[in-house]
Amino acid sequence: MKRVFIIVGCIIGIVMAGIVLISVRQTDVEVTKERTKVGFILNGAIDDHSWGQSHYEGMEQCAADLNLEVYYRENVPADERCKDCIEELIGLGCEIIICNSFDFGAYELEEAEAHRDIYFFHASGVTETDNLATYFGRIYQMRYLSGIVAGLQTETDEIGYVAAFPIPEVNRGINAFTLGVRKVNPDAHVYVEWTQSWVGSDEAQQATERLLGQHDIDVLTIHTDTNRPLEIAEEKGIWCIGYNRDNAGLYPGTFLTAPVFRWENFYEPHILECLQGKFSPRHYWDGAETGTVALAPLSGNVKPGTAKAVEEAERQFLDGTFDVFYGPITDTEGNLRVGDKECMTDEEMLNAFDWYVEGVVLDEEKADENQ
Repeated sequence: MKRVFIIVGCIIGIVMAGIVLISVRQTDVEVTKERTKVGFILNGAIDDHSWGQSHYEGMEQCAADLNLEVYYRENVPADERCKDCIEELIGLGCEIIICNSFDFGAYELEEAEAHRDIYFFHASGVTETDNLATYFGRIYQMRYLSGIVAGLQTETDEIGYVAAFPIPEVNRGINAFTLGVRKVNPDAHVYVEWTQSWVGSDEAQQATERLLGQHDIDVLTIHTDTNRPLEIAEEKGIWCIGYNRDNAGLYPGTFLTAPVFRWENFYEPHILECLQGKFSPRHYWDGAETGTVALAPLSGNVKPGTAKAVEEAERQFLDGTFDVFYGPITDTEGNLRVGDKECMTDEEMLNAFDWYVEGVVLDEEKADENQ
């Protein structure tokens, strides 16, 4: 008799779960029946094979699933023209506005306060209001994995890193990458050159040339929205690790992998919440478990054994037993920054990363020493 009750209970549970699932699906169908207009403002282009295109491809998939009409505004500068674009998109009937650059923050915040009936999302933003949410991905986790790839690949132990600005987001990535490198290769160093630009190809080329001229770089990676350093690496036969998007097909001779964003895994659930009237004005920082961040498939250029090392580290992210900034971690001056069995808080990682882990070499400091 007890067994009968258990079986009946299981059947009832399955039926109830089915009813809930059908109800959710019916709700989704109802809110997506009519087309919703979304405005998307980018600091680059939708076909840049980088940051801009990663958002575009994710949003296009989301648009197809949720019946959205998306208006894109490309190469928008971080000035009053950003506000003009937002006003234009609202005038076109957009109910949701998304801006994909930190530099748009002040303008988007002002517009959000002026248009309380519109939902706003700000990529890499830091300030939320009742109708504005900020979001990013824990791409530093994938940086760490790509660092493992670089640490195993290098023969010279000199790895180049072309980076945009020394802000917490970029510093976090440099540090995570270097920790991954030195996890498997304690003798390697990561040399950093700044471009002081997200999208400037000329600035990225100059930074790359400085790195290659001063060091025996045999693996190169980037934190910019231009892929010019990867083009140079392909031309010179230097192994490269990309960013934002899987571009293995563009650099077949040298490409190893890339930390990438799968923005559809963020946009779809949260835009659906907007359509359902369930918008949450908070900061989202999605990790590997959500699928928002990932490591591009390892190319055939990587050394044997690399896949196993990466899989073991990634498994720890997915099961929650490890994150990158668990101590002990020392900085470039030998100071203990994160104690043994301690970890950095999200607040520290997001807003207070103004130091570098052991193994990072800022090329400007090296230049000063040589003067």
